[in-house]
Amino acid sequence: MIMATEKRSRRLKDVIAKRQPDLTVVMENIHDPHNVSAMLRSCDAAGVMQVQLVYTNEKYPEIGKKSSASAGKWIAQRKFGSAPECAAALRSEGFKIFATHLAVRSNSLYTLDLTGKVALVFGNEHRGVSDEFVKVADGNFQIPMFGMIQSLNVSVACAVTLFEAVRQRMAHGGYDVPKLSARELNALLKLWNRK
Repeated sequence: MIMATEKRSRRLKDVIAKRQPDLTVVMENIHDPHNVSAMLRSCDAAGVMQVQLVYTNEKYPEIGKKSSASAGKWIAQRKFGSAPECAAALRSEGFKIFATHLAVRSNSLYTLDLTGKVALVFGNEHRGVSDEFVKVADGNFQIPMFGMIQSLNVSVACAVTLFEAVRQRMAHGGYDVPKLSARELNALLKLWNRK
């Protein structure tokens, strides 16, 4: 029993040490619980500490307790009533905001610098990111595609984007040294030990 507790504690410390407080995902009106669960799982895998939830046209879906839904317990969730409110909060914290958006002025994902303080916005499965969020974003991006279908499932788009951020951050040593202070690390460890 003691071995299992020590092993769990070591695992928690290792994961917390790699958390990326300067990388976040904004979910705007994502209504399918499977998509939300898959996005949370990708966020956890990439080291995202917190996601931003903007639900203006949809209700936040009921998430089951099984499979990838459990990833949600390792990621803080912050709710906002509108795109401008969310953008203002992120900007005040120093985040650059990039929204997924198919438009002539959209940049390729692979031209973005994702090593700094970045918020990535993903929109509703049918409508995409709202015009309201597109207007308040610092830039728009799209994932280059070469098939007949010009869009990915939102959870897949989220995973592809996050792992481009992971690739860039690994190349710059972004996971080598904890980005949280010792106090923050200990507070998060205490919180996670209760889960």
